[in-house]
Parts: sequence; C-alpha cells; structure tokens
Amino acid sequence: MTAELDTNAQKMVANGKGILAADESTATIKKRFDAIGVESTEANRRDYRELLFRSTEAMQNYISGVILYDETLRQKASDGTPLVALIEQAGALPGIKVDAGAKPLPFCPGETITEGLDGLAGRLKEYRDLGARFAKWRAVIDIAAGIPSRGAIEANAQALARYAALCQEAGIVPIVEPEVLMDGDHSIDRCYAVTEFVLKETFHQLYHQRVRLEGMVLKPNMVVPGKKATVQASVEEVALKTVRVLKNCVPAAVPGIAFLSGGQSDEEATAHLDAMVKLGGLPWALTYSYGRALQAAPQKAWSGKVENVAAAQAAFTHRAEMNSLAAQGLWSPEQEARKAA
Repeated sequence: MTAELDTNAQKMVANGKGILAADESTATIKKRFDAIGVESTEANRRDYRELLFRSTEAMQNYISGVILYDETLRQKASDGTPLVALIEQAGALPGIKVDAGAKPLPFCPGETITEGLDGLAGRLKEYRDLGARFAKWRAVIDIAAGIPSRGAIEANAQALARYAALCQEAGIVPIVEPEVLMDGDHSIDRCYAVTEFVLKETFHQLYHQRVRLEGMVLKPNMVVPGKKATVQASVEEVALKTVRVLKNCVPAAVPGIAFLSGGQSDEEATAHLDAMVKLGGLPWALTYSYGRALQAAPQKAWSGKVENVAAAQAAFTHRAEMNSLAAQGLWSPEQEARKAA
C-alpha cells in the first residue's frame, strides 16, 4: 500500500502534467452555468464534464489527475461509459473531493472550519472501490482585521492532518489544501506571514498524525496581495516570495506541490507558476491543480451547445498546454499569444 501511495503521488506531479480540479459542488457549478446561460441539470453537468474528459490531447498530454465531485464519480457518459473510465483511459488518475465545506467557526467571527471527518473512513473505502486513487480536502483561511486567529489555523491544520491520515490508511493519496484566500486588501507581506504560519502548523499536525509525506501532494495558495490591495505585485515578486515561504516550510520528502489558482486570471496563474519553476533548485516538483483557470475558457466556448463541443475542447487543450509549459519553465507571453491565435 505504501508503494502504491508513493507511486500515485509521483504520477500526480509528473513533469509537464497537472491536476484538473473538476470538483465543483452542485451549488458552485450552478453559478458557473448561470454565468453562461446554461441550466444546471444533472445531464448538463455530465455533458460538460464528459467533453473535458474526452479532450484526448489535453487529457493524455497535460493532465495527471482529475478531482471529481461525488455525483461525477458515479456518473456515466452519454454512451454508458463510466466517467471514471474515461479518465483512466487517458492515463490520468481519478480523485475525489471529500470535505463537506467550510462552516462558521464558533466564537471566531469571520473564520471557518472545514467539516467532513465524521464517517470519512467509510466513505473513503467506497470511493476507492469506485475508482478514486486520491482525494482533496480544502481548508480556508481568510485575512482581515484581527484574523486569522491561531485557533482557526490550528483547528483547520488538525482537520487536514486527520483527513490525510485516513486517506493513506485507505490507500488514497491525500491532496492537502490549506488555502489562504486572496480576498481583501492585505499586502503581499501579510499574505506571506499568514501562509508561513499556516504551512508550518499544517506540517506540524501532519507529523503528529503520522502522515507519510512521500505519499501526499500539497496544494497551497501562491503568495499574492489581496485583490483589493492598492499595491499589486509583479510576477517576479510573487514567484520569489512564494518559493521562499515554501522552502522555509515544506519538507523535501513531499514529492510535489500543485498550486491552486485562487481567483487569479488564467494568464496570471500560468505566468506565476512559470516564474517559480524558472527559479530552479527546488526539492519538489511544482505544477498546477487549477479549476477555474483551466475551465473558464472552455465553459464560455461551450455555453451548453452541442455544436460548440469541439471549440470548448480546443479551449481546454490550450489552457492545459500553457500550464504544462509553465510547469516546465517553458512558457512565455509570446507563446501564449501565438498559441491562442
């Protein structure tokens, strides 16, 4: 079991490949569909995700794994093929979102705790039987006046570690996702300080829960200023500060770091990843685990119309290829423009 965990974790961060986060909850994907004028029915959700998983070039060349929602893990394509099988046929690993979302943390206004540990061991066994080989749990840390508190950081880090231990016991690679949000008007230095605290506490708790670092993948935020900050940061500054905090906090035994995009634009997320990889000399692989930054373009191109499937797949392939180049330190704005044309 240990060997399988380590092997799958390595596959998830393979050179030039990244993870597609297609695990939007029913409520979240409804918002995405509302924006493109598509009704969020089970059939439409299946059709959209099926077109992604049937994007042969993107899936085979640029995607190492796909994070699914419970509904999607159980769905079949229009021809009766399980969606999990489409992912496996492309050479990627199926994964599953297992947390129950962030809920208000008692006596901590503005802060949350991610729930979902109750009954998780049983659900993980079922998910593995359904084909999942890795899982994801997202902890949310907000920055505002007086927060985050130490209590909120510790509670979320402990929940992440307990989830990760349960995953490994079930033969499932845990993606550990402590996300410091980029909402608000905080500076990049404030984001750095909070991210450092969160990462150090997370690995402290992982150690206490005896989580095998070689059999996990870290999915952190990048160090960026808040979206409402008056002073924004250059690509170079984001790359330097993100790599610095990771070197200070993440043990070399972790096989790879798959960044979340966290609300950045498509091209920002790509440029930041590329700049970090170009710095070189890192003990772990760097790659992407993007949702919106991979899907916004294909969703808009598709707009719920069968005749737009090919255009949507082309848009998905383009974004996946650009991020694949970034994960190898080979991306450039000129390439982005040329490929898009």
